[in-house]
Formats: sequence, C-alpha cells, structure tokens
Amino acid sequence: MSVKQMAKTQGHGNPNWSRDETILALDLFLRLGGNVPSPKSKDIKELSELLRSLPYHAEAAKQSTFRNPDGVGFKLMNIRQVATGKGLGNVSNMDRLIWAEFGVRPDEVRRIAAAIKAGVTAAGSEVLPEVDEELPEGRLLTALHIRRERNPKVRKLLLAARHAAGFRCEICDLTRPDLEMSMQEAMFEAHHLVPLAEAGERKTRLSDLALLCACCHRLIHRAMVTRGSWVSVADARAMIVPA
Repeated sequence: MSVKQMAKTQGHGNPNWSRDETILALDLFLRLGGNVPSPKSKDIKELSELLRSLPYHAEAAKQSTFRNPDGVGFKLMNIRQVATGKGLGNVSNMDRLIWAEFGVRPDEVRRIAAAIKAGVTAAGSEVLPEVDEELPEGRLLTALHIRRERNPKVRKLLLAARHAAGFRCEICDLTRPDLEMSMQEAMFEAHHLVPLAEAGERKTRLSDLALLCACCHRLIHRAMVTRGSWVSVADARAMIVPA
C-alpha cells in the first residue's frame, strides 16, 4: 500500500498507541508477511474493530477517528519502516521498542496477541483495576493479572492450603509464627506463577500460585517491568538472597 493510497486519519488528539495495541498491530504485520494491505481490507477492518473494543479506551472509541482503518494502516506502515527501512518515517518509540523485543519472535507475538483478544472478552463490562506499571504483555493482561491476584477466593484458597505448614514467603523466607493468625494472613499475598498469556482464563489451581510477602510480591512485579520479561520466583529469590 502506498502513502498516496492512504487517507488522512484525522486522528490528532487520540491517545498514543499502547504496548498491547502495538503488539496486536505487529501480530497482523507478521501474519501478513510484512505486506500492508489497503485500509478497506478485511484484516485492517477487523483489527480496527478490536482496538476500538479494548476496555480502557471506551471514551476515545466514541470518536469515529479513533483507531479507524486508515489509522491502523498507517501504524502497519510505521512498523514496516522500523522493520525494513521502507515506509512512513513517523514512527514512535513504542514502535521501535516492540519491534526490538518481538520482531524476530513471531510465535511469541501470536501467543500474546491471542491472549489479548481473549482478554477483551474476559474483561467484559467490569471495571478493571488501575495499572501503574505494565507487565511485558501490556496493559490489558496486566490488569487482568492483577484482578486474578486480588480475587479473595484465590488468596483464601492458598492460605488455607498453607495454614498447616505455616506461612512463609517463597522468595525471602519471611515467616512470623509469633503473630496472631489474622496478622500473619495480612502479611502474605497470592502470586500467579503462570503469565496470563499462557494460562488464559482457566480456573486457578494451587500449583499456579506462590505465597509471597507483600514486599517480595511488589519486588517481583517490579523486576518484570524493569526486565521486560517474566521473572520466576527462583529468579527473584536470586536477586535478594546472597549466594
């Protein structure tokens, strides 16, 4: 598709493309073999509709210019420019970042994109938790991950399973058996061991969970944001426990 073929998006004032939106655009670009079709194509229209349905852009999506097919076409042209040096030159830092992380990992892109698409359905009409820092899979899957971990039923299930042996953080080994039980329970949180992009919205199993103190839970999430990749409990433990 040439620049001449593409209409103006009239998209000034629309929110910047997010991490997960750019992953979805890259997934389409890779599935099309690097070819960018007309904004009138079925693939472009479907991606436009998906982007407009993401739950955190409800207000912006009221505008017809938001992530319209022309805008989606331009985004794919920008990605092509990053990938090949050919195409539009108005690329963003997010375009460069996502290409650097995933450009040679099409299977990973496809897996995350599929999870984001499933996440749109899973989110439903429920208000998702605020996201201060995004995990590598992007904002939507981060919000769904937080929602899973804050589910009181999940945490209650894990605490009940660990009650007999005593509560101990699986990263730093913190334990306070001297405290009254409700105080002990307040110190610990449930951490999901499997990224949402891999686990999907399946029913949580005990084997999917780790018991962490609140401090280490924040540490492992911060490490994932900093590294831009999933961090295991063993990796987090190695960060803070002297060899």
